[in-house]
Amino acid sequence: MPPSRWLALRRRPQPEAPRPDEHEAHSPSGPQGFWLTDPNFRAQLHWATLTMLDLVEGVLDDDFTLTEAIDGARYHAADLLNIPAEGGILVEAEAATQIVKAAGLPVGSPFGNSLAQGLARIESLPIDDQQNLVRAAARRYAINAPSHSPARTRPVPAAPPVQPPRRTR
Repeated sequence: MPPSRWLALRRRPQPEAPRPDEHEAHSPSGPQGFWLTDPNFRAQLHWATLTMLDLVEGVLDDDFTLTEAIDGARYHAADLLNIPAEGGILVEAEAATQIVKAAGLPVGSPFGNSLAQGLARIESLPIDDQQNLVRAAARRYAINAPSHSPARTRPVPAAPPVQPPRRTR
């Protein structure tokens, strides 16, 4: 008895459907224009930082140091934080800044030594104290959530009209 028509159709090699690029499928939307002036993207970064602080607190129990817990957001930004990959390093810097601020230590620029020294000092504390600082940072950061209203900008004053030179005799 020959195979059923249905089975014969199933055995036929089917053309492979084009797969969406994994990066495209999971790539969250980025800023509209310059990221610092896009209130929606800044809000995304804020919420990603809150998520990051939550993740940091959770992995401190798993034998991660504080800097190990913060490091890596840029590699998992799209999947874990729902922001474009290039925004992950901004979230790392902001999370580190908030933790050091919660400890009452000087922060300075992310490019300076103060932030790195603050993180090293916090890492020398017991894990429970580190987790408490991360929780405090998250609480304070959540309170300061950005508004979702568009950024207010001052109107640029119009240039004064240029008067043609007067002729004199």
